[in-house]
Amino acid sequence: MKYLVIAAIVLSAGETLAAQQQAPGFATGRGASTTSRTAASIAAARELYAAARYDEALAVLDELGASATTVPAERKAIEQYRSLCLLALGRGEEAEAAIAAVVRVDPFFMPGESDASPRVRTTFADVRQRLLPDLAAARYAEAKQAYDNKAFADAATRFRELITLLDDPQMNGRLPDMRTLAVGFVELATVAATPPPPKEEPEPEPEAPPAPAVPAEPVVYSSEDGEVTPPVVIRQDVPSVPSAIAGLTKDRGVIDITIDEEGRVISLAIRVRIHPVYDTALLHAARDWKYKPARLNGEPVRYRKLLQISVKR
Repeated sequence: MKYLVIAAIVLSAGETLAAQQQAPGFATGRGASTTSRTAASIAAARELYAAARYDEALAVLDELGASATTVPAERKAIEQYRSLCLLALGRGEEAEAAIAAVVRVDPFFMPGESDASPRVRTTFADVRQRLLPDLAAARYAEAKQAYDNKAFADAATRFRELITLLDDPQMNGRLPDMRTLAVGFVELATVAATPPPPKEEPEPEPEAPPAPAVPAEPVVYSSEDGEVTPPVVIRQDVPSVPSAIAGLTKDRGVIDITIDEEGRVISLAIRVRIHPVYDTALLHAARDWKYKPARLNGEPVRYRKLLQISVKR
């Protein structure tokens, strides 16, 4: 009766495959026949496992695993069941290899307390924790390749999945620089994937009465106005450059900001760029900067200034 609860997980995968075959619209032909045979073999392995005939169940699963035609959902079910048989036979090292195969197919899978025994969950967690950094690195490479190929929508989706993986509790905060890069690439890819709005032909407008006078825009002062006292920094935190792009950045950049009468940054733009990912992080940080406002004759006024940014490596 060892690990019968986790066996139910694998059984459900086999039952799902069988149910798909009976559903309307399920593919027919050679591919469907192969899936049917695989589902039947998984069910046979389940029966052997339930009868404590672990060696025979393992033989069936090994034969299935050697097939190149198994789809990811089937392979995940096969490797889950193989790990149960191997653990039951005391072959822990091989069981860990089977669990690793499951994690590579689905890095987000983790059996819950109601799904598996403590021993299985502990072994699964140990293997998964070791593999997650390498899996995250592989997913970053795939997402970056999609971005370089200008498949921006696909790249944005892949980078979001990577962020979810990096935020997994078992990552323990590892690879923070990769997460910073992924967040930046999500924003860049999302903007690049957004199509421009369609052009609409303006309709002729009926004559309207004269518009009321619009209040004049507040005057924006700068360093050229000597009679104005410049703003004073209260908070102006500049982010550090992630080590992953440290060798790709310029040493200095310039940011253009306008500070209102309450000392808030109300507009900002990059004038001299440092690196696309770092520029995005800098603009995010600048929105939280705070100043004592500039003053003219004791009254607060708007002020525009150019800041030179020296990167922190």
